[in-house]
Amino acid sequence: MRFLIAVVAVFAVVLTSCAEQYQPQFRTIFARADAPRGGDGSYRAPYADLQTAIDSARSGDKIILLPGVYQAVSAKYSEELCGNCLEPRTMVDATYGFLVKGKALAIAGEIPDSTILVTNAGYGVLFLDSRGSTLEGVTITGGMRDHDGNATDAAVVAKFSRVTIRNCNIYDNNQRDTTVVVGIGGIFGREGSELFIENNRIINGGWDGIALYRGAKAFISDNVISKGRGAGIGITWDAQATVLRNRVSEFWKGIGSFGTSRAVVRNNVVMDCLGWGIIATGTSFLEATNNLVYRNGNCGFANWGDRAEKTGPRGVFVNNIVYNNGWRAHWVCPCVGIWMLGNPNDFIVTNNCVWVDSNLISAERTTPTTEPGKPLKYAGNYAEITDLTGKFGNLSINPLFADTLTFKLSATSPLIDAGDSVLTDLDGSRSDIGIGGGNSASK
Repeated sequence: MRFLIAVVAVFAVVLTSCAEQYQPQFRTIFARADAPRGGDGSYRAPYADLQTAIDSARSGDKIILLPGVYQAVSAKYSEELCGNCLEPRTMVDATYGFLVKGKALAIAGEIPDSTILVTNAGYGVLFLDSRGSTLEGVTITGGMRDHDGNATDAAVVAKFSRVTIRNCNIYDNNQRDTTVVVGIGGIFGREGSELFIENNRIINGGWDGIALYRGAKAFISDNVISKGRGAGIGITWDAQATVLRNRVSEFWKGIGSFGTSRAVVRNNVVMDCLGWGIIATGTSFLEATNNLVYRNGNCGFANWGDRAEKTGPRGVFVNNIVYNNGWRAHWVCPCVGIWMLGNPNDFIVTNNCVWVDSNLISAERTTPTTEPGKPLKYAGNYAEITDLTGKFGNLSINPLFADTLTFKLSATSPLIDAGDSVLTDLDGSRSDIGIGGGNSASK
């Protein structure tokens, strides 16, 4: 028995030794922009260059960026796949600033406002074949637009990767090449990528705030996305997204599903965009519930299909507030609250509140070019110019906000407990209409 116990003890020691020998030894690597050259990545001798830290890291390592300004050296990058071309196999010439390729790294800044990545390139931080990386706590700025108009330039670009981008400032990536229509976006998901985009501030860019292309999937929540030239959030081609509690403002267009994409869009504020607020087009599927679509230039919400063929996107538009839209001359959409151009049988529109303050906007100031002489009301409008007020739970009444910062409903609002009876608030009561209602609302 003593011999058996001794053998077991020795075997246990050997197993422990083997486990320790083959257990991955993940490291923490440090970088400081003003550190002397020649550091080894330790806290006492950090790297001075972020790309050096990335190149020296193994998959699973963490890179801590101490406060400072990290300047990228722009590198040429040619890709055989185009993210936004009709023919995917189109050669594209671009540049990148920082590159994470073939490994999963956690890159974290200590203080977002003081840890600044100046990318000097079209694809600012490029994740390529990187499954499991995170990027958080940094400011990303200083992008330079590529000359090739097919390049999907953005502060962060992910291809064939799974990346979390959290608590970052993506500011002032607005440098223009006047020979190219598009500019530099915020965060772009490319082929087959899976993104978690949470609590970022994407401000003053030159293209879409967030865009998803072929096969990309994303969970997009609690971001502030403001001031750009395209769409605040664009879900295109066959991409898929869940979009919760974001604030999108001052883009040409707010949130849109295009192509054959699928999107769940809940409890977002979309305001002060020049064209439409929320749109579904192509043959996409869009579920839009408990959003606030406020003060957009043309229409608040549009189902943009083929009017003659009665084909187009499918989905639901439920429990939304569409308020004071249509202040700008007709551009991409008639100046209405809800514009239904596809087959009304393919899109459920119930329990919304569409309202315009008559002191701010004349209720019949615009006629659609497709139906001259037939002014539109600020209410739910199908292709037949049918007013949905009073039908299917849709209302046209002042929401009575407590304020126009949080857009909480006042205690006397008629929209409390006025949502779809199947949907509930977080406390189990019938859902309110607007961003405070439903199970995806902020606590």
